[in-house]
Amino acid sequence: MAHTSTRADEKLWKDWLTKRSSDACDGLIRLYLPLVQYHVQRISVGLPRNVDKDDLISHGMIGLLDALEKFNPDRDLKFDTYASFRVRGAILDGLRKEDWLPRSLREKVKKVEAATEQLEQRHGRYVKVEEVAEALGMDEHEIAQVMTESLVANMLSMDERTHDTEREETYASSIEDKQTLTPEQAIVDAATKEELANVISLLSEKEQLVISLFYFEELTLTEIGHILNLSTSRISQIHSKALFRLQQVMKRTSE
Repeated sequence: MAHTSTRADEKLWKDWLTKRSSDACDGLIRLYLPLVQYHVQRISVGLPRNVDKDDLISHGMIGLLDALEKFNPDRDLKFDTYASFRVRGAILDGLRKEDWLPRSLREKVKKVEAATEQLEQRHGRYVKVEEVAEALGMDEHEIAQVMTESLVANMLSMDERTHDTEREETYASSIEDKQTLTPEQAIVDAATKEELANVISLLSEKEQLVISLFYFEELTLTEIGHILNLSTSRISQIHSKALFRLQQVMKRTSE
């Protein structure tokens, strides 16, 4: 989400960087508040309804303030990019500390995962959310939402601190990062991409469009709703249902 600079913006930055003016700070916070709101909406897509968006905004504002304090204009990095990392990180940090995923939801995740695996083994293929819902006697949207929330929970757990007391690292930072894939990894990677492409091709035209706009064009659900002339809640349902299908591929390849 890029911001177009104006002369007034440039003056705010000059006053902030040279004088650390409180008025300039307030002005920059108002200027970049949409950046916070943007990340709150994207992260909140997979969160339970009990998570207050105002709390997420508060966490994001902490990240924005931190970005303003630590931003170095001499580096070859735009503030929007730098602030996005800080804002997103602050929101995720706040979520981890609050332990937002209830035990009842964790139990539902296990129940849905078990039913999905049983149906996949029975039919020898990826199953639709409708089939899992029918097997469990649950609403389709609830099934898809549960799995979306589970995906966010796994993302958050990757950013947890490791038990290594000597170094402050997260589990994500301890994962081996290899730029060059082995022949075996390259084959698996290519097969995964092909399988994902096949699953995406089976999605409805509307589901494909929502996935494309959300993950590739980086639009919010509200913006997508305006484009498709649908409510944000309806777009959320379409997104969750499509994501359920794609998760089956990713879960299988990560095992």
